[in-house]
Amino acid sequence: MELKLTKPICFFDLEATGTNVATDRIVEISILKVFPNGNKESKTWLVNPERPIPKEVVAVHGITDEKVANEPTFKQLSGLVYEMIKGCDLAGYNSNRYDIPLLAEEMLRAGVDFDMKNMLAVDVQTIFHKMEQRTLSAAYKFYCGKDLEGAHSAAADAEATYEVLKSQLDRYEEHLENDVKFLSQFSARKNCADFAGFIAFNKKGQEVFSFGKHKGKCVEDIFDQEPGYYGWMQNSDFPLYTKKVLTAIKLRKLNTKVK
Repeated sequence: MELKLTKPICFFDLEATGTNVATDRIVEISILKVFPNGNKESKTWLVNPERPIPKEVVAVHGITDEKVANEPTFKQLSGLVYEMIKGCDLAGYNSNRYDIPLLAEEMLRAGVDFDMKNMLAVDVQTIFHKMEQRTLSAAYKFYCGKDLEGAHSAAADAEATYEVLKSQLDRYEEHLENDVKFLSQFSARKNCADFAGFIAFNKKGQEVFSFGKHKGKCVEDIFDQEPGYYGWMQNSDFPLYTKKVLTAIKLRKLNTKVK
């Protein structure tokens, strides 16, 4: 079943120096852009992470320091990447927990004001886990009936993710709507204001902390009661996107007081 699209959607996959979205760096990015008329466009870039790639990580994706030594940095590529995904929805495999947060961090480090407000996100892994609970290779075998050649290659994984989602729509036609908004809501991990899940929404739609001593408490209230908490989070090792969300909340609060 082909996707019903009202605007382009980008299936993408990242390979990186590790799994910490706040501190690790991208070494490869592949994007498969699917247009409403069915046309496709794909781009793959190797990226110099400007740091050594751990041997245990190289063993997974095969990208060595030597392979990326003469490649552009993400900052140099950020404009091209942003131009390709701008105005699109995003999709990936485990993308809500990993690929999108890591991409956001890299974009913000590069000075690109990346924001998901007008973008929907479809996580094919979440759909798969809700239905079958397997890995991407197993999902590809299960849904598409083929072995995934070149697993952990960003291009192969992005293409496989696209094929899996289309097959999921066929298999679960009675349960899944062929609509990106529905798929985004169905594959959402939890209702959070930031990608990393440090700031959640309560039943009233207010931002609350989801960790630490202020867990469950309204962010605006804590900023009033303990002004230094904002500064502590800004100076600590939280993801840049989380800090951006906190700043937006703080500014909104200040603007409300001024009015």
